[in-house]
Parts: sequence; structure tokens; C-alpha cells
Amino acid sequence: MLPDIPALLPAVAAALFGLAALAQSFAVRRRWRQRRRLSACHRSAWLLVLVSLALLASALALSLDGYRRLSAEKPVASIGVRAFGPQQWALRVDLADGTHESAQISGDDWQLDARVIKWTPQAVSLGAQPLYRVERISGRWRDAAKAKTAPPSVSAVGSDGVLDLWQIKRRYPAWLPWVDADFGSAAYMPLIDGARYDVTIAAAGGLIARPADDQTKAKLDAMDW
Repeated sequence: MLPDIPALLPAVAAALFGLAALAQSFAVRRRWRQRRRLSACHRSAWLLVLVSLALLASALALSLDGYRRLSAEKPVASIGVRAFGPQQWALRVDLADGTHESAQISGDDWQLDARVIKWTPQAVSLGAQPLYRVERISGRWRDAAKAKTAPPSVSAVGSDGVLDLWQIKRRYPAWLPWVDADFGSAAYMPLIDGARYDVTIAAAGGLIARPADDQTKAKLDAMDW
């Protein structure tokens, strides 16, 4: 079963354009040896076009690396919490792609952040779906005064691509007119020893956190969460 990764299609397109460019390069060489200069120049022009398309598709594939399609509410991560000191926590984050990350944070709550990309109506009509990529998990203090003085605890989650469509849109907005909105979304829940949480993302692009089992739900109810 193929992975649900948007970068797959532009990667395939880049490979096809690359093969076509390779075939054109052989044709240019053959015609040049046959002293068919005009035909060789014509083929060279097509070679430049195909190479440019292959590079463009490759850049798009790299910029989408790590993002996943979002057509309905989908699972994003499962988070397990263990205490190893006063307000010190060890977290295991199991991502939807089958990988997992470990993190150590401090605070009262954990917070998971994701990047979301939404398309213009024209792009949506052609089948483009919202994309998301999990970015980081961090500790959160409920008391604002404590948050100002306590050192931050943040761990990266997931992998960064060589290029990032989210960053490109923010830096060069005119380059990507078909991207309608790019924003961040976050969800947080209390840090409780032994608790487990499930995090999903809605089709609109918002993260949703829920207790993953009855024991965690009972602990949340006991603290009036």
C-alpha cells in the first residue's frame, strides 16, 4: 500500500520528466553527429524545457516532504506520559506514519503543534486537499507568571524536508498563488503520570486531543478538566 504522502506525485512527475530529458539528450547527440544542426537545436530546446520541469517537480516534492493529505478527521499521534521528577515528564509520541519520538519536558500540560496548508478554491476544484505536518511538542505552564520565568522545554517531532512549502509561502508569497492559507494549529492536555492521549486533526485543519483510555479520562474528570 502506497504511503499517503503528497510528495509522491511530484516525485513521480520529476522522474518521468527526467527520463524524457535523458531520451532527448541522446536524440540531440545523435542528430549533432549526423550534422543535423537545426534538428539538434530544436531537440536541445525541448531538453531544456524537460530539465526545467524535472527540477521544478523535484523542488515541489522536496517542499512537500513530511506533509500528509487531510480529507477528513485523521489520527495524528498517540502520546504516553511518564513522570520522572517534580513536573518533569518523559513522553513517547507515536506518529500516524508508524514512527515514534521521545521527549522530556517540564510543565503542567503538554502542547503539540502542527503546520497546516490550505489551497485556493481553484486548486481544491482540481483535487488539492489540505496538508499538515506535525512540528514539535512542548511543555506548558498554566500560571502565566511561572511561564515567564521557567525555561522553555521544546522537542522537535517528525522530520524536516530539505525544502518546506510552508516556509517558502511565508518568505515568497507571490511564488505560490494557489496556496490560500498557511497557519499553525496546536492542542494541549494535562501532564498526568501514566496518562495516554490521542491527537487527531480535523478537515478544517485544527488539532484535537482526547484521552486514549478510560483510566486517563477518569483522571481528567477527577481534576475537573
